[in-house]
Amino acid sequence: MSKNLKTRKKYSYTQNRELSWLRFNRRVLEEAADKNVPILERLKFVSIFSTNLDEFFMIRVGSLFDIASVNPDHIDNKSGMTPDQQLGRIYRVMPGLIERKRRIYSSVCSELEAQGIEDVSYENLTGEEKRFAEKYFDNEILPILSPQVIDNRHPKPHFESKHLYIASLVRDKNDRKSIAFVPVPQVLPQVVMLNEEGRFIRTENIIFHRAHELYGKYKQEEACIISVTRNADVSFDSEKFEDTETDFRSYVKKLLKKRSTLAIVRLEIGQSISDVFVKELLKMIQVEKHQIYVDKTPLNMKYVFELESKLSEKISKRISYVPYVPKWPADLNENISVMEQIRQKDRMLFFPFDSVDPFIKLLNEAADGDDVISIKITIYRLASSSKIVRALCRAAENGKEVVVLMELRARFDEENNIAWSKMLEDAGCKVIYGIDNYKCHSKICLITSHKRGRYSYITQLGTGNYNEKTNAMYTDISIMTANDEIGRDGTAFFRNMLTDNLEGNYSQLLVAPKGIKPALLDLIDEEMQKGTEGYICMKVNSVTDRDVIDKLAEASRAGVDIQLIVRGICCIRPGIAEETENVSVTSIVGRFLEHARIYCFGKGDAVKLYISSADLMTRNLKRRVEIATPVYDEDIKKQLLHILSVQLSDKAKASFLQPDGSYIRKCEGEPEPFDSQQTFMDTTLHRQERSVSRMKNIFAGIGRFFSRLGG
Repeated sequence: MSKNLKTRKKYSYTQNRELSWLRFNRRVLEEAADKNVPILERLKFVSIFSTNLDEFFMIRVGSLFDIASVNPDHIDNKSGMTPDQQLGRIYRVMPGLIERKRRIYSSVCSELEAQGIEDVSYENLTGEEKRFAEKYFDNEILPILSPQVIDNRHPKPHFESKHLYIASLVRDKNDRKSIAFVPVPQVLPQVVMLNEEGRFIRTENIIFHRAHELYGKYKQEEACIISVTRNADVSFDSEKFEDTETDFRSYVKKLLKKRSTLAIVRLEIGQSISDVFVKELLKMIQVEKHQIYVDKTPLNMKYVFELESKLSEKISKRISYVPYVPKWPADLNENISVMEQIRQKDRMLFFPFDSVDPFIKLLNEAADGDDVISIKITIYRLASSSKIVRALCRAAENGKEVVVLMELRARFDEENNIAWSKMLEDAGCKVIYGIDNYKCHSKICLITSHKRGRYSYITQLGTGNYNEKTNAMYTDISIMTANDEIGRDGTAFFRNMLTDNLEGNYSQLLVAPKGIKPALLDLIDEEMQKGTEGYICMKVNSVTDRDVIDKLAEASRAGVDIQLIVRGICCIRPGIAEETENVSVTSIVGRFLEHARIYCFGKGDAVKLYISSADLMTRNLKRRVEIATPVYDEDIKKQLLHILSVQLSDKAKASFLQPDGSYIRKCEGEPEPFDSQQTFMDTTLHRQERSVSRMKNIFAGIGRFFSRLGG
């Protein structure tokens, strides 16, 4: 009995990470149902939901399959479930999510039709449109189709993950049934426009209508559109590499090829089909019945972004967000050297509300500066056309030492990073590839100058990637400082990375896998010593680490007020009696992806603030190279506290985690629920201007926040 009670208590305030992630993705889908969001943006949220779900199956479900085959008795430390039990829960949750997606997608499509934008089925084409579609099929599609009937002489094809196929149940003249397939060619556009107003047909529907003509002596009885999802969780553990390989790039290239051959974890079918057809598909694709999902929305929702590019500017403008152009921050003079301004005072950029241009200008100044001797930077993901890379290449060509710690294992960006690393090397940069078994997820750029016999540093540290595209889409923090101690820590960091040393000591920076987690636990302990006067506020993307969760629960039991802002997975459940009663969890899903990590401990003058590249996940704190930096500048501290206070006041895009793991939205009867991201767009932090109407909505929430901080 006591053992059972102890087991129940162990999981009393935690939840499974996979189920928590599915609840997060449901909140993404809810944005598609929000009538306050422009209709084309709502369609995009359905697409984002679908893409998220695809990656969830490729990575998380794929990982569970691997764990189940290697260690079926492994117990999840937050739910007590085995891998098979977790998979079972996931597969049971999925039909409800898919049905909710169908209803929301149908509603969005109805509203789009009212705007003249219609995804037309083949049956609903006008006579003229049908003639156009027939001609398009004959001239553009048919010449590159590769239909195949599966029989003794034609083995089953290899199904590419997330590619579309037209599958047909066919019979020959002897009444023998077979399965036939036609891959939808990837080189074709996904949508074919029928007029300039927005009527279109998806390419797979044109092929689907004509598929019965493709199988010669075989007669088609049924057909459907299908897509498989394969496990894409390729492990990069060092023991998988051959000692004979010449460089790390070639290792990664070989591993990428494995992605296309891993196990199928899901089969999606675009419509209901007969039991006979299902049975034949199961036999052919070798999945279990519970892994099959009938999804009557398009199986490749990425068509949405191609559609957007083909709509006229007039139509697109009417049904999209008003474009937001990031602004040059008001506390930086555009006509004065950025390096000199940083030497006078620490500077902060808050993306996407601030432009990334000051940082790019900083790199360009460093590339051309007479006193600059080196630039060192970590890179995880880059924009497809990177001004940052161009500045680094020019610096190397100008004779500066440029060291780039390139992470080739950034999931799904490996091939891009391989290409960038080659370009950087060709320009004269020194490119290193991190440490075996530890992804380098840190965001640090160190500029070293030498003048009059003295070394000086400018260090940029951030929460997001050096990627101009995501800088305009994700909320992130970037701090640029001339602090000598932080600069010396930066030199030590790169020296340690060059020598595979994860045990380095730093005076200011917290560096995982050694330094962040112990420091966080100590900081939580400090707040516990204050009892009910203790305060913790942490803004991150995910919370999964069991040690951190248990320490937060311990702090809650000690009376510490704990406010978490967690966009995605959150494995701590708030409001559990005698465990997490003093914990609250807010999640914001809106126009921009919330990506910044801010750690806040304490109140008033004693408040300690950090920004970090690390989420509160075991993989970040134990298996990656991450950096958290303390914030010393008083103005930047106020700006970070302002960000936290505004987000905790959000009632428009915020959801609130409940003790049972579900989320609710609360607008408290406000006529115009307060939207934190909209507020940041309305004004930059640096100007400190606020519109009167919005101020009325947020005074109360911000006042409560700052009263917690002691003024």
